[in-house]
Amino acid sequence: MRRHLLAIAVILTVATGCDNVAWGGVEVALIAPPTAEVVVPERPDEPDENAVPEREVGPLLLAGARDGSRATLAVVGEIHGDSLAPFPHPGYPQQDSVRAANLLGLGSEWVLFAEGVRVGRLTTDEVGTVTETCSPRVSVSGMVELLPTAATAERFLALSADEAARLAYREYEEIQRDYDQGVASLDIVGQLIPSVGAPWPDQGTLAARQDIQAFQLDGVTGQGVAATFIYRDQLAVAPPGPGAYAVFLMALPSAAGYQEAFSWYRAVDIDGKGAPRFLDHLDWDGDGESEILLDVFGADRRWYAGLARQQGEWVRTFQDACGSGSTSGQ
Repeated sequence: MRRHLLAIAVILTVATGCDNVAWGGVEVALIAPPTAEVVVPERPDEPDENAVPEREVGPLLLAGARDGSRATLAVVGEIHGDSLAPFPHPGYPQQDSVRAANLLGLGSEWVLFAEGVRVGRLTTDEVGTVTETCSPRVSVSGMVELLPTAATAERFLALSADEAARLAYREYEEIQRDYDQGVASLDIVGQLIPSVGAPWPDQGTLAARQDIQAFQLDGVTGQGVAATFIYRDQLAVAPPGPGAYAVFLMALPSAAGYQEAFSWYRAVDIDGKGAPRFLDHLDWDGDGESEILLDVFGADRRWYAGLARQQGEWVRTFQDACGSGSTSGQ
């Protein structure tokens, strides 16, 4: 029998080389594959060391008062949850200057709030600067359009028209304090002054009480009361007397009457002058509960502080830089 040999060409891919070998009558050709094209990924651009990083941006809260038919509103800060941040932000002056020009320019519209509800609007016809605060603040001024039911409102918080659209409408009601609220403020401060070791007011606590206001917070049943007591000083931007102090307190209704919800004792000798006054409240973060803004008067300037309820307790969540040295808030 004649044996027939069949030559079969087999291509095998190996790493390198090309050889012909004979194996059992089968001729095998080892052929190297074509050289693979290696794609080298591009390296990302090197970061710009001078670039300013982006940051979380919140809506602006404004506050102010009217004089006749016109009002001036100053920027309080940037809303971040129930707290506020400085605006312009010290780390982003260029970004915020552009943003301020866009948001606070002529023709910008602001919805006015008092007692936590919208009461009117203001269209900016003048842009200026408030200089008596910690640092200069952009302000807007314009004619005020108020609801007839809010014709007596004097002090306002404000949000841009776009931001205000997310808050529910409610009827405005002017809140008048009653006798029991006044008595409660005197009872509470009468216990607070000895507890912090402060001297008793020369003419008693009633004479020391320089501001008292009733209010109705969102998410709270019954009216609250806020009061400021001043010792050897005044609730204004003015030099304090020797050993002066201020006490701010807030009380809310309870089953037993009124209960202290927040107090802030500030002694001039320890913290410098800082006399807080209740300015207004607003649910500015839309969580269903009011936040509170305080106007704080120092010896030569004034600033803002914010309060919010966290885990069932009222705490100070914000204070401008010139007043942040205080550690006496309770």
